[in-house]
Amino acid sequence: MKTVTICGSMKFQKEMQKIAFDLETGHNMSVLQCVYNIDNVDISEIQRKALAKAHRRKIEISDAVYVVDMGGYIGNSVSEEIQFARMKGKEIILHSEYTLRIT
Repeated sequence: MKTVTICGSMKFQKEMQKIAFDLETGHNMSVLQCVYNIDNVDISEIQRKALAKAHRRKIEISDAVYVVDMGGYIGNSVSEEIQFARMKGKEIILHSEYTLRIT
């Protein structure tokens, strides 16, 4: 079983939750998800930094990052996460390419 960290824009949070469920129930993957701010509350800079640090740690302990690139969109933060994952030698799985391989 491969452990992956989900990376994607928060505007795709519902899609990321569905994809995580699908990966765990149908694709033999264990998913480390990002934290969703479902109530859309304002967060402080300290909280933002804590979330970024935790997310990078998830990448470090994963075998790969699973990039949710809906419509080909990859924002600046996700681009930085991909660079970090590459630097750590992690596999990069793009949702757009992965779904083509399994259909």
